[in-house]
Amino acid sequence: MTVDIDAMAAEVGVDLTQLDLDSIRLPPGEDFGIPSDDEALREEENSDFDQGYGNIIVVDHLPQVPKEKFDKLGSVIRKIYSQIGVIKEDGFLMPVDPATEKSLGFCFIEYNTPQEAELAKEKTNGYKLDKSHIFSLNLFDEVDKFMKVPDQWAPPETKPYTPTENLQHWLTDAKARDQFVIRSGQDTEVLWNDARQMKPDPVYKRPFWTESFVQWSPLGSYLATVHRQGAAVWGGASGFNRIHRYAHPMVKFIDFSPGENYLVTYSTHEPSNPRDTHRVVINIFDVRTGKVRRDFKGSADEFAVGGTGGLTGVNWPIFKWAGGKDDKYFARIGKNVVSVYETETFSLIDKKSIKVENVMDFCWSPTDPILALFVPELGNQPAKVSLYQIPGKVEIRQKNLFSVSDCKMYWQSNGEYLAVRVDRYTKTKKSTYTGFELFRIKERDIPIEVLELENKNDKIIAFAWEPKGHRFAVIHGDNPRPDISFYSMKTAHHTGRVSKLTTLKSKQANALYWSPGGRYIILAGLKGFNGQLEFFNVDELETMATTEHFMCTDVEWDPTGRYVATAVTSVHEMENGFHIWSFNGKSLYRVLKDHFFQFIWRPRPPTLLTPEKEEEIAKNLKKYSKKYEAEDQDVSLLLSEQDREKRRLLKEEWSSWINVWKKYHEEDKLEREKLRDGEVSDEEEEYEAKEVECEEVIGVEEEIVSFDYEQ
Repeated sequence: MTVDIDAMAAEVGVDLTQLDLDSIRLPPGEDFGIPSDDEALREEENSDFDQGYGNIIVVDHLPQVPKEKFDKLGSVIRKIYSQIGVIKEDGFLMPVDPATEKSLGFCFIEYNTPQEAELAKEKTNGYKLDKSHIFSLNLFDEVDKFMKVPDQWAPPETKPYTPTENLQHWLTDAKARDQFVIRSGQDTEVLWNDARQMKPDPVYKRPFWTESFVQWSPLGSYLATVHRQGAAVWGGASGFNRIHRYAHPMVKFIDFSPGENYLVTYSTHEPSNPRDTHRVVINIFDVRTGKVRRDFKGSADEFAVGGTGGLTGVNWPIFKWAGGKDDKYFARIGKNVVSVYETETFSLIDKKSIKVENVMDFCWSPTDPILALFVPELGNQPAKVSLYQIPGKVEIRQKNLFSVSDCKMYWQSNGEYLAVRVDRYTKTKKSTYTGFELFRIKERDIPIEVLELENKNDKIIAFAWEPKGHRFAVIHGDNPRPDISFYSMKTAHHTGRVSKLTTLKSKQANALYWSPGGRYIILAGLKGFNGQLEFFNVDELETMATTEHFMCTDVEWDPTGRYVATAVTSVHEMENGFHIWSFNGKSLYRVLKDHFFQFIWRPRPPTLLTPEKEEEIAKNLKKYSKKYEAEDQDVSLLLSEQDREKRRLLKEEWSSWINVWKKYHEEDKLEREKLRDGEVSDEEEEYEAKEVECEEVIGVEEEIVSFDYEQ
């Protein structure tokens, strides 16, 4: 299509580079033969059923009662459904069987708005009136759709098999490179990190690919884009083809389950009544089929319990997934409850939530179905942290905490340890101090250790576990240059006790970034520290490099731990772009981009190698490394050859320039001789400088002056 447009523009003499396409407005309904990607999505949205009676619900599985009990049953149903919304006058109808004069077991209820009808369906579908009568709800429009299903079954059309996209093809790169995505201006680009060539290698570029942001799925199979009509995922071997769309108008946030089986989308909508809160819609899609497996609707207040932040107080993600690729459980926090759902039926486990009075926060173990809950102090009840085993909902460990001001929970990536940072009030209640409760999850009875800093009054600035390891780092102190301490949960002398490894004094750092493989960490000074970076080896407890990326806003390790990207995003007006470093702090290359918004490495799935195989490779690393050292040598020679060729071309260009000016010099020889009164030589040494005084009459003027004799 682009080639056709370019050819047409050339034919009519239009310069497309001087044309502002965004300023063009087409007449309503006119596309000039250019189909829009949004049209198919709109067709999908409208294909289910036409809008009609969206404010009417059908309540089924009611008791079938005689005429004398109509009023009693009607008042019970009205009482239930009037709590959800306003039922219209004459908006309740319960049909009767004329033969038996009994109700038919269902009724129609008409609300003022479709939103009230949807909320009624959400709240009361499955409502248990008594043991024999459990409500089943549908919107009237849905019933109309069901009625259109033909009575005669017809076999579905057999479609020819088409092979699906290979979503892991990028992992077969011969150079074992990693990909990353960037957004700058109107463009979104996917590139290889070609550190050997000291530059990025383009993979795919597209303008206006997303309307707000992009996001990789947790295993790197998909790249998600966000649009007004919904979300879409892209991937494949031949390029980034669209795999699926997920219709959700005005979507704001998205979140994948850890195993990439489900996609959660979120939107918020302004209420018709200004006094009401925003209305929230959450859909959970099956990533492979694009079908909605479960939806949640309600006011923003209902989804803001237990957290703050985000739009209208909603803390995203609202639903948190249990660790692992199975995606069996997900949960959300409510008022005095934690609701845990299973994905087989997308319903509550045992149809009940876990009741926990005043629960404020929760998080899942990254590897096991274990929930950690935090409950603040309430009256005479102390604060506590509890661990629950799912699906049994059994409390397997609890720790009471006293005089608590605030609490944060940090899981280690393998789920072996849980660190609970507890800010406590002093006896005077005028200040706070911080300590840590360290849970050893994998050990018998889950023992807990208490860790307090040497100076209990030190403010905790940052905390981070070593991935797949047993160490953690803490930035602490009230000074402009705080201290950084490293601890280990097991050492040669204390296998079951936490011990301090070292403390680095007076560092310009306020953020910690561990390598995904552990061992190495970046001590970063962002914001007020203007991008100070220290690359530190925790095994050797030594600094490998100290450098700076001025005004740096983001630091991100690649999934292998070989390279680090630092970026300056558009929160700053200058120096936008990204910088790639080696793991030990060597600068590899830098790319400047105006209006730079995002830099995200493409995640890698877990290795398929067994631990035994990984250990064998580590032991024989020298044997394997010979092959790659030879490849590096070849690349180094190639780069040297390229550098030599570049220098040769520069030298030829310089020689050519000199020859051109020599030619001009020769052509001007006669003119120079003339200026020198016939002297031939151009050499200044052959001439003697003499001072000559010259007199020149500039002009002569005559003036008659009158003279007075009497004076």
